[in-house]
Amino acid sequence: MQHDFAYYKKSADYVKSKIDFIPEIGIILGTALGKLADDIENKVEIPYPDIPNFLVSTAPTHAGKLILGTLAGKRVVCMSGRFHYYEGYSFEELAMPVRLFKNLGVQKIILTNAAGAVNTGYKPGDVMLIADHLNLVGASPTRGTNLPEFGKRFFDISDMYSRALRQIALGCAKDSGLTVHEGVYMFFTGPHFESPAEIRAARILGADAVGMSTVTEGLTAAQCGIPVLGISLMTNMAAGILNKPVGGGEVEETAESVSDRFVQYVKKILTEI
Repeated sequence: MQHDFAYYKKSADYVKSKIDFIPEIGIILGTALGKLADDIENKVEIPYPDIPNFLVSTAPTHAGKLILGTLAGKRVVCMSGRFHYYEGYSFEELAMPVRLFKNLGVQKIILTNAAGAVNTGYKPGDVMLIADHLNLVGASPTRGTNLPEFGKRFFDISDMYSRALRQIALGCAKDSGLTVHEGVYMFFTGPHFESPAEIRAARILGADAVGMSTVTEGLTAAQCGIPVLGISLMTNMAAGILNKPVGGGEVEETAESVSDRFVQYVKKILTEI
């Protein structure tokens, strides 16, 4: 279903009625990375179902609420729980979160996710700053009637994952206790994990990690002209690399083991951008 600008504005107007500031940075938290939201000060929490025209998260580890306040000295709006194509949403519907950010006045976006490592030089617990992506699904959240309030119909994505923000994040990696790489993220729809053959193909194509999110949000932000920093936490080696099946439990266990260091790392980045 196609929506006009007023449809998106209604969501933003409701959120604006609950706060007295303009958030400068939007953050979307990935699977098992929700602890970052705990450190937001003077927080205003809005459950997704309360926001007119907004989507509802069905992922079991996602809180499903918008949290606004101060984090590392920055005014932020944080999505604790994101939306995925595998939940049944269309690609067009997945434009909603970033369009809300745009209407709230957000100037930069940090996207985090849990990902499977394709690069055999990576290991679980490593962090990858997304330098580029592969999206061979053949769909975009900006498909359909163009709304000029959100940007041009045809837009460049060559620096979608901001080089300038990545340089700041690389500088913040020192003394973080994390191994931080830069690499290419490949989008798969899920909810099943990728096959070993798909992972071999992904590696040949240049992917360093795979996941089921982030690209739709990044594309929407690119159209809106909002710089993006994408951060992937390697929670497992992708299918076929190790002689064992891939499971959701492993994803959550790895995320939990590095959660404190990851939170401190993101907070340090926030102070610098």
